[in-house]
Amino acid sequence: MSFPTIFARVLSPVAIVALAVPAQAQTGDIAKVQTHLAAVQSMTANFVQTDSKNHVARGTLQLKRPGRIRFQYEGNDLVLVGNGSKLTFVDYEVGQKSSWDLNKTPLGILLSANPDINRIARIVPQKDDRLLLVRARDARRPEFGTLLLAFVRAPSAPGGLLLEGWTAVDAQNKKTTIKLENQRYNVAVPESAFTFAEPKKRK
Repeated sequence: MSFPTIFARVLSPVAIVALAVPAQAQTGDIAKVQTHLAAVQSMTANFVQTDSKNHVARGTLQLKRPGRIRFQYEGNDLVLVGNGSKLTFVDYEVGQKSSWDLNKTPLGILLSANPDINRIARIVPQKDDRLLLVRARDARRPEFGTLLLAFVRAPSAPGGLLLEGWTAVDAQNKKTTIKLENQRYNVAVPESAFTFAEPKKRK
């Protein structure tokens, strides 16, 4: 089985299983994730997105902690922007936008300046020891959803981990999977990346 195929299976929510991970390994790997998140202040990448209806979209990603992210979809008619407090989806073709409180979405966990990983995260067992899969969910705020993060162990990456993608499950149990390519960490990302033009309403 190819490595991309492994990741496709790992990022599927059905991979969340109730198996035990030794406490020492659980603690050590959670610490590595914490180190990775602390070390990554910005990131750019290409992405492939698959939603709950198996619709596939591609584009580019820009991320900057805390709270800022931009998904620019191919074709330039769609954009998803987090500006530190709000997450806004804009569809320029139909002239509409929708906004949510960023911290009430699963992405709030990934973009937090100081995520409480020890409290909300658990390691999901994998047969391939090159992989590290983390399930993050705040039991105190289940309405914020679940984030399943997939890493490859890579000594040259921040904290020894390369973020390969994630599956976000929102409060309505809608699932969106992001697979990353061409990741670049701690590169310059302009603040203008986290703004957007207001859509023009269609008559």
